[in-house]
Amino acid sequence: MSEKFSQPPPSPPPPPDPHWASGPSRGLILQEWGVWGFLLASAVITVLTTMGIVVVLGVESVRFFQVSGVSPFAFLFGTELEPESIPPKFGILPLIWGTAVIAVGSSLIALPIGLLSAIYLSEYAHKRVRAFLKPTLELLAGVPTIVYGYLAISLVTPALKAIFEPMGITVNTFNAMSACIVVGVMIIPMVSSLSEDVLSAVPRGLREAGYGLGATKFEVSTRIVLPAGLSGVVASFILAISRAIGETMAVVLAAGSQPSMSLNPLRSIETMTAYIVAVTSGENSAGTPKNLSLYAVGLALFFLTLILNILSGLVLRRYREAYQ
Repeated sequence: MSEKFSQPPPSPPPPPDPHWASGPSRGLILQEWGVWGFLLASAVITVLTTMGIVVVLGVESVRFFQVSGVSPFAFLFGTELEPESIPPKFGILPLIWGTAVIAVGSSLIALPIGLLSAIYLSEYAHKRVRAFLKPTLELLAGVPTIVYGYLAISLVTPALKAIFEPMGITVNTFNAMSACIVVGVMIIPMVSSLSEDVLSAVPRGLREAGYGLGATKFEVSTRIVLPAGLSGVVASFILAISRAIGETMAVVLAAGSQPSMSLNPLRSIETMTAYIVAVTSGENSAGTPKNLSLYAVGLALFFLTLILNILSGLVLRRYREAYQ
């Protein structure tokens, strides 16, 4: 049986009383105060760092809108991105489209494979097999993202050309499908590891109750264990999608830097992160609209990932199950 509960916020330790605290007792209390102060300082530094990032992005974004004369609405929903034209055009809707294509395409690859592997590791795999497979799977998360980009150019794209070009379908050297494949492989460990931890935490009694009613292992896995850990599984999905949205080097090398809103996944696209890399690697004077535009794009990307993280937290708080 499950019930939802909330814990009160932690309170600092009581101050030392010189009338009764002396010797080892006073030293222990002072040590507790020191630990509490260190932890509080760490939390404050984290919050201030986040606030500093938001302030810098916000201030520079306001400067961009003032210098360029572009309205926030035209910036977010404009379909033309030509910073070098006269007058320059800064519509980032093609960048948002490219980011969404990578996020959705990689999710279609990573989420099913990651969830199925998590179910296998938690319900079917022997302990020795699990002890070998899970660390091996998590090694994928340690591969540098730029390596995935080179694999996309040297392995995935040639394979796509060999498949589609004999059918008369043109495959660009830099294309969205190649980026989706490598990013999907890259975020599989996040989905698999987090989901496996959630499913393994489901109490054994629920499984035994299902077996006692005559359910098969597949029915127990999909109708009892998975619904019981659904909140954690959905949270892992959202975190993996956030990772795909923020991916940079693999997407730059695999998808290219051609902003477009095409439905053809075999054409080149440009994401928000790829645009930031292109602007920072070019020769742009500080204070120019093109240089300041990367802050506005970064702020939009920040809020996009922030919304997904908040959604993940809401899912966890709404559907979290606590078992005794």
